[in-house]
Amino acid sequence: MRVGVISDIHSNVVALEAVLADMPPVETVVCAGDVVGYNPWPAEAVAEVRSRSIPTVQGNHDRKVARGTNFAGNRMARAGVNLARERLSEGDLDWLGSLPTERRLFDDRVRVVHGHPDDPDRYTYPEEFGSDLLDGELFLVMGHTHVQHVERTPHGIVLNPGSVGQPRDRDPRAGYAVLDLEAHTAEAHRVEYDIDAVAEGVREAGLPSQTAERLREGR
Repeated sequence: MRVGVISDIHSNVVALEAVLADMPPVETVVCAGDVVGYNPWPAEAVAEVRSRSIPTVQGNHDRKVARGTNFAGNRMARAGVNLARERLSEGDLDWLGSLPTERRLFDDRVRVVHGHPDDPDRYTYPEEFGSDLLDGELFLVMGHTHVQHVERTPHGIVLNPGSVGQPRDRDPRAGYAVLDLEAHTAEAHRVEYDIDAVAEGVREAGLPSQTAERLREGR
């Protein structure tokens, strides 16, 4: 069984469409959170994920939007949350609020969280990927850092598929991964998308210009 893995879409539906078009044949797709935030199309991103019935965990931006709270110091993050609150329906907000912080899928072979298995808001970078993070699963999927990495350990694979909508590993291409549950493999993928179109969407939505600028640099 092959499974597509995405994370940190952050309302970038242009990147999401590019990822889904580029993804090789898979039986299903899972998402490690942060469907919304930062970019111009929160409603469209939520609609795409919901229409495909993609199992998703709740990211920190998803939680802020659902609860009506916001970030204290990050102007770009605050603007993205405000835009999502304006543009999402009550049904979409309820859906975001109902997302769990962890999913165990495919007979517990795959565990999906947003940040760290013990703390959904903790950034867990590649140098921390190891067997100690695993709890019996063959694959642990994490998001949150927007840094793509696959680490094979003696007891399973720990991975971050990278960010669909706002990469931060100096590669501006949208990131995702594909798992093969029978072969016990995980492949990282990147795909180019129309960043200029997103930049125009950022401008039209009245979002901070830095939101688009960082996309071009993958940071």
